[in-house]
Amino acid sequence: MEPSSQITKEKYGVDISSIREAQIRIDPYIRKTPVFTSGSLNDMSKRKLFFKCECFQKGGAFKFRGACNAIFSLNKDQADKGVVTHSSGNHAAALALAADLRDIPAYVVIPNNAPNCKIQNVIRYSGQIIYSQPTLQSREITTARIMQETGAVLIHPYNDVRIISGQGTIALELLEQAPEIDTIIVPISGGGLISGVALAAKSINPSIRILAAEPCGANDAALSKAAGEIVKLPETNTIADGLRASVGSLTWPVVRDLVDAVITVEDQEIVEATKLCYEVLKVVVEPSGAIGLAAVLSDSFQNNPAWKDSNHIGIVLSGGNLDLGALWDSIRGP
Repeated sequence: MEPSSQITKEKYGVDISSIREAQIRIDPYIRKTPVFTSGSLNDMSKRKLFFKCECFQKGGAFKFRGACNAIFSLNKDQADKGVVTHSSGNHAAALALAADLRDIPAYVVIPNNAPNCKIQNVIRYSGQIIYSQPTLQSREITTARIMQETGAVLIHPYNDVRIISGQGTIALELLEQAPEIDTIIVPISGGGLISGVALAAKSINPSIRILAAEPCGANDAALSKAAGEIVKLPETNTIADGLRASVGSLTWPVVRDLVDAVITVEDQEIVEATKLCYEVLKVVVEPSGAIGLAAVLSDSFQNNPAWKDSNHIGIVLSGGNLDLGALWDSIRGP
């Protein structure tokens, strides 16, 4: 692992100073989310767990931090032309909300098979939706067209230093709220969240462990760590719809150098962890957001001697945006 003195902006594009600057920039807009604990889940995991509840963030997910930092970093000329992104998930809603707060346009390219609840979130925050085919190529072509037509600034969901710096503010808060934490478990997809958390946390405490939690059906980060280079999957298959992206050119070096390990879990373990969040923590979490709990309860974590000293564990509950239609239907009955 890199010593904290090697965590520089020149090396990673982001460092503790850019994360602290982001914290000041976004402070008037974001919600400082609470940290929950549970004696029952401590007993189950044989550890003391600290749940950073980003499901309570504005927009329902951590993504609002990065989006807010990116949008309020723009100069007036850039901002007046608006912002554009392609996303089927929480970044889309977060960007629309942050743009709405600055009173600038947000153009959001969404695949035509996106979950309805996530489309509704973008509409709620006054985002302008442009539909694409559900392929990355179609999303990128549509986004490029919007940029050409409007002059809007592209805000990538994770491969952007402003986004990474914003997400890193989670670690600043968490380590202030629970300074005894020795390990943080973070969901991984494109890597913006875990990159920001790792850069901040290891700058504050170089000996802290940063573990990624990833679905077996979208395990590109685990394969990339093992290969020492980015591995892309031809397809993904997981209930965790927010964890299907691949690490990017800016996030991969951080994942490679500063993430201690990737723990992969099966979808059934993610479902069980989501259920525990509802039944024990009394918190609405989407499957992607519950994967950190699934990782700490997994056999691969519990039986691995490498983590025997991980006794005070921070778990980022990254979001709570999911379609509850089936739940209400079941309560309503036939």
